[in-house]
Amino acid sequence: MFFSELSPVFQELLKQPIAFSGGFCSGLLKLKLNEEPLASWLAKQGYGNDSNSSNDDDNRPKSISID
Repeated sequence: MFFSELSPVFQELLKQPIAFSGGFCSGLLKLKLNEEPLASWLAKQGYGNDSNSSNDDDNRPKSISID
C-alpha cells in the first residue's frame, strides 16, 4: 500500500534522474525559481520566464471594459 503511493515518484526518478534530483534538492532547500541567481541561470539555459513571457501574453485572454 505504501509502495503503491510512492511508485509515481520512483518512476519519475528512473526516467530522468538528474532532473529529478535537481528538483528534489531545490525543493529541500526551498529555492524559488524567480529569485537570483537561479533565475538568471535558468534564463541563460533557455528556461527562464523572460524568453516565454511574450508567448504567454499572446495566448492569454484580453480583458475589455464595457461602459
